[in-house]
Amino acid sequence: MTDTGRALALKPDLEDAEDRWLAFWAHEIIGRPCCMIQAPSMEADTVAAPPYLAGVRGSLTAVADQALAWGRSRYWGGESIPCYVPSFGPDMVAAFLGAELVVPEDGTGTTWARPCVEDWDRALPLVVDEENYWWRRMQEFLGVLAERFAGEMLVAHLDLHSNLDALLALRGGERLCLDLIDRPETIDRAMAEVRRWYPKVDQGVRRAGRMEQGACGWIPFYHPERTNVIQCDFAALIGPAHFRRWALPALTEEAAYLGRCAMHYDGPEMLVHLDDVCAIPHLKCIQWQPGARNQPFHHWLDLLKAIQERGMAVHVPCSVEELRQYHRELRPELVCYHCWAASQGEAEEALRWLSANT
Repeated sequence: MTDTGRALALKPDLEDAEDRWLAFWAHEIIGRPCCMIQAPSMEADTVAAPPYLAGVRGSLTAVADQALAWGRSRYWGGESIPCYVPSFGPDMVAAFLGAELVVPEDGTGTTWARPCVEDWDRALPLVVDEENYWWRRMQEFLGVLAERFAGEMLVAHLDLHSNLDALLALRGGERLCLDLIDRPETIDRAMAEVRRWYPKVDQGVRRAGRMEQGACGWIPFYHPERTNVIQCDFAALIGPAHFRRWALPALTEEAAYLGRCAMHYDGPEMLVHLDDVCAIPHLKCIQWQPGARNQPFHHWLDLLKAIQERGMAVHVPCSVEELRQYHRELRPELVCYHCWAASQGEAEEALRWLSANT
């Protein structure tokens, strides 16, 4: 058992969970596969989590209070680590770099960045200004959450949308696609800039959120030192040559910086890049997302097996009943189950079943 000296009141078995997470990142198991399982707590009334864009407007303290009350109302079983993911929407890196973030009037749905780059030569170099409104707001939000959560749960990392996704938000999809063809050397420069900011943004987020005491990604993979979830959704719009020139080096660099990580992999259009992605050093797991208008997750079992055959773990969201079905088909050392149960007793029974049948 690892003795890190860390403690979370909402996770009394944190040391055991850390050992299993370290085994997961090494593609090993301790008795059973990695399994994040949550359920309503037997010890508190259920409280809803704050809405997706909580913190964009209004009282940050109120959001932190609700998030902690929600965390206290959950049973955090198995390798599930008590944490809350703050978000101002998917284009936060672009907003930090100066794009206008458009917020729905009613505060529901999501935000988006209004493309602001008309001329790359005038827009470069890219800069995160310390006085940028969204950077300051997020720094304040992270600090309020960390202060309120201290000793009970963690502040999770952000869904950053870095690398080509940040350029997409700054430039717009059609114009960026044309830039790859018409001005590839300019995109080389733009990518060098956005890659330069990745570790600086990451470190600023970690400091503000006090993530030195263990870290969860925006999909709640955990490591006692550092992790997050990388992605490049724009890769669905480009072929292998462009992916290898611009996306792959950035993703490889992000994974190496994090030390170990998972990748959000969104939609069948991304599958043309699968072999390249599965060869990224320090990338340990694929979080497959079928995408809108496609077959639901359980129809993709053959793909999950194909990813495992390439030596990569898979993230599997599932019910307790589905967990038993997947466990019969998937390699236990190359899977992380993300499971929801109706009750704490059902969750505990699912973990016992998983141990007895591994």
